[in-house]
Amino acid sequence: MNRRRFIGSLTAAALATGGAYGWWRASPKTPALPDGEIIGAAAGLGHRLRAADLPKPTETLKTPVLICGGGIAGLSAGWKLLKSGFSDFLILELEPDVGGNARWDHNAISAYPWGAHYLPFPTEESRAVRELLADFGVLRGDSRATAPSYDERYINFAPQERLYAHGVWHEGLWPQTGVRQRDLDQYHRFQDLMADFQRRRGADGRKAFAIPIDFSARDADLLALDQLSMRDFLLRQGLDAEPLHWYVNYACRDDYGCRYDQTSAWMGIHYFASRDALARDADRDDVLTWPEGNGWLVERLRERLAAHLVTDTLVWRISELDRAVVVDAWQARDNRSIRRLAQAVIWAAPVFQAPRVFRELSPELAAAIGEFQYAPWLVANLSLRAFPEERRGAPLSWDNVLYDSDALGYVVATHQHLTARRDQTVFTWYQALSDGSPERERQRLLETPWAIWAERILSELSRPHPNIRQLTTRLDLMRWGHAMVRPRPGFVWGEARQRLAWPQDRLQFAHADLSGYSVFEEANYRGIVAAERLLERLKISFSSSVQI
Repeated sequence: MNRRRFIGSLTAAALATGGAYGWWRASPKTPALPDGEIIGAAAGLGHRLRAADLPKPTETLKTPVLICGGGIAGLSAGWKLLKSGFSDFLILELEPDVGGNARWDHNAISAYPWGAHYLPFPTEESRAVRELLADFGVLRGDSRATAPSYDERYINFAPQERLYAHGVWHEGLWPQTGVRQRDLDQYHRFQDLMADFQRRRGADGRKAFAIPIDFSARDADLLALDQLSMRDFLLRQGLDAEPLHWYVNYACRDDYGCRYDQTSAWMGIHYFASRDALARDADRDDVLTWPEGNGWLVERLRERLAAHLVTDTLVWRISELDRAVVVDAWQARDNRSIRRLAQAVIWAAPVFQAPRVFRELSPELAAAIGEFQYAPWLVANLSLRAFPEERRGAPLSWDNVLYDSDALGYVVATHQHLTARRDQTVFTWYQALSDGSPERERQRLLETPWAIWAERILSELSRPHPNIRQLTTRLDLMRWGHAMVRPRPGFVWGEARQRLAWPQDRLQFAHADLSGYSVFEEANYRGIVAAERLLERLKISFSSSVQI
C-alpha cells in the first residue's frame, strides 16, 4: 500500500509542530461531549483466570477436536477442517463475538471496524489467504496466478491516504513542499536499500523477507538484523533525516504497536521489503478493505462456522490424560462449567494466557511464553451527523494521518460505500500506546476515564477539522490491553518464538503470536498449519494450503 513506499517528496519536517501536543482545555462555549462509552473486550472475564474462582464442571461431553480462541487463527483452522471434510469440532471463544483483533460493529450510519481495517494483496507464499479469498468471491479465477484478479468493490477507492502537516493536508504520507536536498538524498538511499532487500534471495533461494515469515531466508547476516532496533539500523546506514525517522517510526507503531527504537530491525525492514504481491487491474499499493474492515471476512467465516461456535466461554483448565485432553470451560451465560474430552486441541488464543490454563505445561514452554510481550491499543469510533470542515489541501481520504501526533490517525468507514456521498459518516481512530513500558501503558489504558480519552481525541481532530466536536453525535472506545505481540529486538528470530511454533503432540499452538507480529496473513497461516497437523494425526487426507 502507499504507506509502504514514499509518495512525492520529503519535507523539512523540522518545521512541523512538535511531536507532543498540550492537553486541550474547554472554553465556556465549548459544546458538551457527545454520548459514548467504553465497550469490550472482556478484561474482567479474562482476569478471572487469575483468581481461579470458577465453578467446577457439572457436565462432561466428548468432542473430538476443540479450538480454543475464535480470532482469525481459530476461525481459519475451523475453515480448513471443514474444507477437508472434518466437522466434528467446536470453537470456544471468550468474547460474545468472534474475530479477535478483526472484530467489528455497525450503527444506523455504517458498519465500522474495531481493529484491523484492511488486507494487502496476499503474496504468492500466502496461499491459504488466497484460497480463503477465492472461497468468498473476493479473488476471482486462479488463486495461484502471479497477478490474480480481485473484485473491484473490495479494492480501496481513491483517494487512498493523506497526511496533515504544517496546517495543510498533503496527498500520500509525505508533505509535498519544503524539500531539502539532504532529506531527498536520504530518501533515495533508503528507498534503494529497501528495494535491494526486497529483491534479495537467501542461500536457499527464498526471499529474504517473506509473508508468512516462515518462508523467509535464514542467512546469518539477515538474522543478525534481529539484534538491532530499527532506529539503530537507520543510524548505522548514516540515515538521520528527521522526516525519514518520523516515517519509519510511524510505520512501526502502525503495524507493530511499538516505536522504531523498540522494534527489531529485521521486522522493520520486513514492513517495507515483504509486500511484493501483484494484482490484475490494480496498483501494487492498493489494498482490500470494507466498511467494517477485516470484519467482513470474519462475518463470512462466522456464517460458515456458525454450527461450531460457542461464545461467551472462558477456557480455564486444560490437562492431558492417557487417551484424551481434558478442557474445562466456564459458560458465562448460564454460570456453569462444562468439561469436554478431546482427542486434540488447537490453542488459537494469545499465548500469554496459556500458563494460567495448562496444568502440565513444561518449564521450557512456560519460559518461552514468558518472553512474549504485548502492545496495548485504543480504538475509537466517532459517529458524525455530517462530514466535518476541512483545512486546505488534499481531500478526505480513506486513511488520514496527522504528522505531529502520537496517535495513528483515522480511517473513514463510509469511504467504500458505492452509493452517492452520504451526509453522515464514521471515523475510526487508532492509537498504539507505546510511550512507556507495555505494563505501564496497559495500566494507563485501564485507568483513564472515557471523558479524558474523548476530550483528547476531539482536541486532536479539531486541528484539521475545526467543527468536528459539534458534529460528533457519539464517540465509543474499545480498549485492547494485549492487542498484538511486540517484535522487539532479539525476539523475532529468538528461541522462544520458534519453540512454540514447533509441532506438539495432541496440542497445537496456533496464533499470530507465533510469527512475532500480528497481521491477518500470519494468523491465517498459523491456524491452517495447526489444522493440517491435526488432520495428519487423525489420518484424514487433505490438500495442503501452505506448502509451496
